Amino acid sequence: MATLTTQEKSTRFLTLDVFRGMTVCFMIIVNSPGGSTNYAPLLHADWHGFTPTDLVFPSFLFAVGNAMAFSMRKYELQGEGIFWRKLLKRTALIFLLGFLMYWFPFFGTDEAGNVGLLPLSETRILGVLQRIALCYFFGSLIFHYFSKQTAVWIGVGLLIGYWLVMYLFGDAGDPYSLTGNAALKLDLWLMGPDHLYHGEGIPFDPEGALSTLPAIGNVIAGYLTGDYIRRQGNSFETIAKLMLVAAALLVGAWAWDMSFPINKKLWTSSFVLLTSGLDIALIACLIYVVELRSYRRWTSFFLVFGKNPLFIYLLSEFLVITLFLVSVGDQSLRNWIYQSVYLSLLPPIQASLWFALTIMAICWVVGYWLDKRNIYIRV
Repeated sequence: MATLTTQEKSTRFLTLDVFRGMTVCFMIIVNSPGGSTNYAPLLHADWHGFTPTDLVFPSFLFAVGNAMAFSMRKYELQGEGIFWRKLLKRTALIFLLGFLMYWFPFFGTDEAGNVGLLPLSETRILGVLQRIALCYFFGSLIFHYFSKQTAVWIGVGLLIGYWLVMYLFGDAGDPYSLTGNAALKLDLWLMGPDHLYHGEGIPFDPEGALSTLPAIGNVIAGYLTGDYIRRQGNSFETIAKLMLVAAALLVGAWAWDMSFPINKKLWTSSFVLLTSGLDIALIACLIYVVELRSYRRWTSFFLVFGKNPLFIYLLSEFLVITLFLVSVGDQSLRNWIYQSVYLSLLPPIQASLWFALTIMAICWVVGYWLDKRNIYIRV
């Protein structure tokens, strides 16, 4: 049996931790606004289109693939049984954490004041962590059982196949509309309206079952990028080739957008090309700044997020949900703090941003405390 080399055992891709930390930091900010008035870059596109906020989630999936390129070989060398045990355990834990986050606080009161479990029949099944779990699972299987060349073709097949399904089974007039897309139809058939996200005004899940298929493409892109960097090392040649690939993906996204519009909520194939291209370009820039130019003093802030990413993300969601659940008079503690402190000092758009920055700062302090004690919570 092959063994890991000393270099492989000790390798830690600093740029990956910085990239992952930047992603988690921005994710907390865009998920925790104080009010409804926000700066445009901190909002998702209404439907077709793209904003910086739309890059956050696919970047996390890209980072998952990146990390797999540095860790999978270690697990594969431990044998088939251990690989499957760790894969199933991690997938189940991440999925369950995501589901429990939507079910939290688990108990509620009915109109008569009786306390009981919140009904599972009305709990959202899929979501952010659930998509991470599924993409991690299928991405791991692809790179465990197939070559990298085959993985590329699988990714291409997923993107083209998704496009065809959306076109053929969506409404004839507009197959990519909110109410007429095939992803919504499948989710309604599989899970029913009560298990879907309702933030779009109708039951519609932006992390639904069908749109998970193209999202696997972001993990594939992240793995291939990480594997290339691991093999070729940090050099100007590596950066140049990554930039060429990024440019090709961005041109492909622009061309595909004409027939399959860039849309984060549908996770369209053109959206996968666009976000993968941007992430590859960003990784290349970070390699230049962090590894080749050794400008690293600024990275310590983001490394706090990057070393405990899932835990800090869950902490931010738990914190915001808890602030909503605690009542102060006839309003939530979250609204009371926002109106009494932030809105009393700042205009609405700045107050909303500073509230989000406060949530992010609290999570950073917890992450800093864990990092100083070498506590890294792995799922």
